Amino acid sequence: MSDNKKYYYLKLRENFFDNDDVAILESMPDGILYSNILLKLYLRSLKNNGKLMFNDRIPYNAQMLSTITRQPVAVVEKAVGIFKEMGLIEVLDNGAIYMLDIQNFIGSSNTEADRKREYRRKIALEKDQKFLGHLSGQMSDEQAPEIEIEKEIEKEIEKDVDENSVALIVEEYQSRIAPLDGTQYEILKEFVTLDGIEAKAVLKAIGLAADNGKRNFSYIRAILTNWKNDGVLTIAAVDERERAYKESKIKGQSGNQKSNVPEWSQPDYVNKTSDETKKDLEKKKQEMLERLEKGRN
Repeated sequence: MSDNKKYYYLKLRENFFDNDDVAILESMPDGILYSNILLKLYLRSLKNNGKLMFNDRIPYNAQMLSTITRQPVAVVEKAVGIFKEMGLIEVLDNGAIYMLDIQNFIGSSNTEADRKREYRRKIALEKDQKFLGHLSGQMSDEQAPEIEIEKEIEKEIEKDVDENSVALIVEEYQSRIAPLDGTQYEILKEFVTLDGIEAKAVLKAIGLAADNGKRNFSYIRAILTNWKNDGVLTIAAVDERERAYKESKIKGQSGNQKSNVPEWSQPDYVNKTSDETKKDLEKKKQEMLERLEKGRN
């Protein structure tokens, strides 16, 4: 039975691990880890034709790369620096990472050199356009360099994470709260993808934390966990919950509020003081008047 997934394949020549770049790489301390990271980055870049970006606007940072390669952040940072020095990758100003020699893995043909030149021309064009981290998708509108990656498609339908929604969450969090690390990113992503909380509701939680001066991840996580447990999964449900809370608060305040206007000033006031109490009050009044009179003399 079809699993409705799209598969991407990377062709490696049998001498891949014997070429100079990989041999030099693996001769370094932690070199085996570096080659492992390199391969994972190649694979991750396949569906974007050799470009590594989380989405069209947000690049991968070291923590994110650490998460997807399952290697420590320090090792990933060192590896990326080495890859740049060796000319294996190029990092643009907007954070996009290009795997420069991915063309070497498409097999030999008469047009291989042309494809490589076209690929580098595309990179140069994107650098000139200076998207500053917000790539507009022109690389997808203008057909990217053809990389002969074997794609086996059983069906065209593929259920992927709504990256645009998650990207907005990441952007909002980093602009209003603090830089987002890989673990925090995965937790926020799971609130959307696994728990079914609407992305707009997650944005609302971030806004509430920022507006209340609670700029920390734990506070946002607590809000979202509470909403999840209560079945509040959409922005409409969040707004309704907020409206109901405000209404109950107003009713509570109005019920406890006491008027400064004396009861006897009301038109329907009825004096319910008993005759005995009236006589006692009159007696006390007379005693007070007598004391005042004596004080004058």
